[in-house]
Amino acid sequence: MVGPLLKAALPSIPVVNQLPGVRKTGGDPSLLHEARTATVTCERMRAYAAVCGFPVKDTVPLTFPHVLAFPLHMAVMTSPQFPFPAIGTVHIANSVTAHRPVAVGETLDLEVHASALRPHPKGTAVDFVATATADGATVWESTSTYLRRGKSDAVVSTGSTDGSTEVVPGRVTWRLAGDVGRRYAAVSGDHNPIHLYPLTAKALGFPRQIAHGMWSLARCVAALENRLPDAVTVDAEFKKPILLPGTVAFGQDPVDDGLAFALTSPKSGAPHLIGRTRRV
Repeated sequence: MVGPLLKAALPSIPVVNQLPGVRKTGGDPSLLHEARTATVTCERMRAYAAVCGFPVKDTVPLTFPHVLAFPLHMAVMTSPQFPFPAIGTVHIANSVTAHRPVAVGETLDLEVHASALRPHPKGTAVDFVATATADGATVWESTSTYLRRGKSDAVVSTGSTDGSTEVVPGRVTWRLAGDVGRRYAAVSGDHNPIHLYPLTAKALGFPRQIAHGMWSLARCVAALENRLPDAVTVDAEFKKPILLPGTVAFGQDPVDDGLAFALTSPKSGAPHLIGRTRRV
């Protein structure tokens, strides 16, 4: 994983970021596209399920195809034509849709493309759209929204995914170990330094390592899984970082055609993640 991580980090290093092959040349990210074929292996699915709290079945967790598509996310983000360095670009929201269960052993054709840039109240946002097809039919898709902090435009909507400002109160407390980020990195391939160790997180402005947004979403989906239909969309927004080790409170409530859920601070009630499910 040193190669992809180094490629992601180099554009953030002064002087080095002006070297040929490292320097960001800019352009329209919507022109960037990557594809690969991947087979769901039982070994990797079991490792992922163990880290994220899913039961082991003959179908994969809703969020699992994201880790198969993640190398394509990184390929797009580390392209010289992508306008921002990967390090410092923040994952702020995700929408995942399963059109049917994906079986262990199934081979998926995966594609990822970026959207055009758009203004955001805290800077500039861009969507990475991933699709997984089998036998020519789309079986799974997701939209990952990333933010590059910068000049704010207060009149721009954030495009909230939950449809409400109300946060579901926490009812179950989860204690998270300090190695959650390292364990998730091992099964997902996302070795961003902010998730690994106190020293690497402090170098990037955090008091200590933080949980991956996609781990926190996966952990919530695992808690809801037995109440979700086979064809479902789960939308989530990542709010305050979850410091590791740490404690979060999980809550869920029924809403029209689905469930609202959240991870919050047990002390203040401030949200770390808010989300909602709905039938497809």
